[in-house]
Amino acid sequence: MKNNQLSVEAIENGTVIDHIPAGLGLTILRQFKLLHYGNAVTVGFNLPSQSQGKKDIIKIKDVQFSEEDANRLALFSPNAVVNQIENFVVIKKMRLSLPESITEVFCCPNQNCASHSEPVVSRFHVHQQNGLVKLKCHYCEKTFAREAVTEA
Repeated sequence: MKNNQLSVEAIENGTVIDHIPAGLGLTILRQFKLLHYGNAVTVGFNLPSQSQGKKDIIKIKDVQFSEEDANRLALFSPNAVVNQIENFVVIKKMRLSLPESITEVFCCPNQNCASHSEPVVSRFHVHQQNGLVKLKCHYCEKTFAREAVTEA
């Protein structure tokens, strides 16, 4: 007998971020301040996935992401899918693509950068080079591998 029970409860209206690599759910919650909406958030960790083996999932009740918001997630989880839910039905699936720029998520690794001493919001231009994601600081104009840039 097949068990079709959901591991994480369905939501009536809101956003579901699915296919997050296992272990990145908390990072995405923290970096994108998903708890600051004040809405119910359900998170599943290390759930079974046919395509990934294991995955994380985040559900945010009564919050809809724009495509711009969704694409910011591509810096952490390029294969994630953002689903908009209305009346328990997926009305839109957003596949992610890298944004051209990102603000407020990362700190510049260059300690001499103006972003460390001035009251400015961090800002990076995003591009891919040889399959790797690179971030170029708007202020000091230095380029860093995505993994070398720490979260704010």
